Amino acid sequence: MPGRTRLKICCIKSVAEAHLAASAGADILGLVGPMPSGPGTITYAQARVIASDLPDVVEPWLLTSETTARALEAAAEETGVKQLQIVRHVDPAQLQTLRAKRPDLKLIQVIHVEGKGALEKIKAYEPHVDAFLLDSGKPGGAVETLGGTGDVHDWSISARFVAATDRPVMLAGGLNAANVQDAVSRVQPHGVDLCSSLRQEDALDPKLLQDFVQALRLADQERI
Repeated sequence: MPGRTRLKICCIKSVAEAHLAASAGADILGLVGPMPSGPGTITYAQARVIASDLPDVVEPWLLTSETTARALEAAAEETGVKQLQIVRHVDPAQLQTLRAKRPDLKLIQVIHVEGKGALEKIKAYEPHVDAFLLDSGKPGGAVETLGGTGDVHDWSISARFVAATDRPVMLAGGLNAANVQDAVSRVQPHGVDLCSSLRQEDALDPKLLQDFVQALRLADQERI
């Protein structure tokens, strides 16, 4: 899909970081709720403060490891965020229940691309979600990882995923200024998402952010 690639900056930890990312052109900010592992977690109270201070053109997405309709709804209510990025491969029936009760919520299902089996998840989830996000976690690993790995997965599978669904697909996992043009060219995602490659000493780095945005917009010029 040609055009402007949406930019999601994840692991936002403060209002100041949120404003920095928004001023650089981020369309979406990721607020990481409680997780079993991974960087950038904040409390629901912190997420509510950050989300309430964003300009209308920037969407806050709450990353949640909850797996039931009831718990997902509670997370939305506690934070005031209506975009839920669900980082575990949950039972689609739970999403169906949540959708029926809270049609106002935007549901983004993370698919961890560990192999071609990721493609089999499209049919199950597509009727219940607004978008997908492809990441490089290992939910079934000895140590469960649900994002923030900094690892690149198989982009050939991601490209097949994008081609096989009508839902918007965000691409995450090991993206940086050096590889984002290749990623956008090969996968053709609706948007890209990154966290660790933009941070230094646990803070969003303005220079890394600027360099990435510049590389992403060059990639967009090649898509047109």
